[in-house]
Amino acid sequence: MNPMSQSAAASCREQALAAWQRGDLVAAEQAFRRLLERLPDDAEALQFLATRELAQGNPQNAIALLLAAHHAQPRDAAVLHRLGEVQMLAGDLPAAIDSLRAGLQIAPGMFVARLRLGVALEQHGSGYDAMLSYLAAIDVAQAQGRWLSDDTTAPGLRDAVKHATRFVAAGRRELFDAVIEPLRQRYGRSELSRVDQCLAIYLGEQAADLPDPRQRPKFLYFPGVPSRTFYPRERFPAHAQLEAAVETIREELRAVLAHAQEALVPFLGVNSSEAVAGELLGASGTQEAAWDAFFFYRHGVRHDQQCARCPRTSELLDSLPLVRVREHAPETLYSVLRPGTHILPHRGVTNTRLVTHLPLIVPPDCALRVGGETHVWQEGRCVTFDDTFEHEAWNRSERDRVVLILDSWNPDLSEAEQAAVADLVAAIGDFNRSTTTVPVPSVAV
Repeated sequence: MNPMSQSAAASCREQALAAWQRGDLVAAEQAFRRLLERLPDDAEALQFLATRELAQGNPQNAIALLLAAHHAQPRDAAVLHRLGEVQMLAGDLPAAIDSLRAGLQIAPGMFVARLRLGVALEQHGSGYDAMLSYLAAIDVAQAQGRWLSDDTTAPGLRDAVKHATRFVAAGRRELFDAVIEPLRQRYGRSELSRVDQCLAIYLGEQAADLPDPRQRPKFLYFPGVPSRTFYPRERFPAHAQLEAAVETIREELRAVLAHAQEALVPFLGVNSSEAVAGELLGASGTQEAAWDAFFFYRHGVRHDQQCARCPRTSELLDSLPLVRVREHAPETLYSVLRPGTHILPHRGVTNTRLVTHLPLIVPPDCALRVGGETHVWQEGRCVTFDDTFEHEAWNRSERDRVVLILDSWNPDLSEAEQAAVADLVAAIGDFNRSTTTVPVPSVAV
């Protein structure tokens, strides 16, 4: 474009914006059309004129202009959002869905676009996908302090947000009910009444009536079972096998510790941030806090190489009635707490499973505190506790502390309830992954 044309285009834009600012939309439209004669791909002019065409009842003309704007600015997510909105108004739901999804690929944080995508999917008959889009819209908005109440929601969106919230609630209820229903048919509805209460609490349909104020599960509370910090040893007869084999287990542990640099990994993960580690680990001396692990299972996934290095321990663990939930449990490991390390107070995710420690190496000045009650480990003697009570552990000695950790079902759950919780937790995990929600990790000490 020659300098004269550039000057003319700039003059047209200036006139258009000035007219727009003073509310003279006719003059603004005329100026933008003159601008397009000189710059046919000007995205600003194309979008303004699309809005004018739509206001005049010409949605197809508006779509053509927005498609041209998208062609001119293919990475402009706002253009795609507007295009999807107009395509919805024109009744072209498949095109609207494609445009909105394309825009969200570029700018995932556009929660209004996610809300609109949910509307389009719902109208198109894709109920499950609509629920996921609505939930993602709500999560993204609320993470930014929006849509928490009428005051934090734009008036024009309030009804749509409330509809989305109801739609998600009904959809999740239907989804998780369907998971439990086969077990209701098998065991009888009365046998799973506490599971129904558990689900209602998880969905926020009823409050959790926690009998002990010290107990606060981060994820799933199962009602109607006793609240205890530490559980009696006789509730876990299978743990006697562990205690009887403690020398064998310790022997295999020593072989692991002899090659600790290659065998052990940070419990919190090699990519955990300093902030995360700082929230959970403290140091009582000059040595840096460190908590390492040798996993047999993590989040339900068997670590075959580690199991092969400790075959007798692994075989014994596999023979026990551990919690088994797809992609969640069991969690079995050697937990190595380095000298001077303090695992700071924190809470676990659910009282449906309990944590057991078999102490293998316990120097002086090491202890576990659960719900304000302190327990000093005794080598070779199992201890089982409910980690939904605030708990912490420390090693104030000059040597490593090592315990074998495993998880067990809460013995106050029936076989039917265990099966239902396993299916429900797996389904919740699947659903959360489908919405890109990060599941709360389990944490043991």
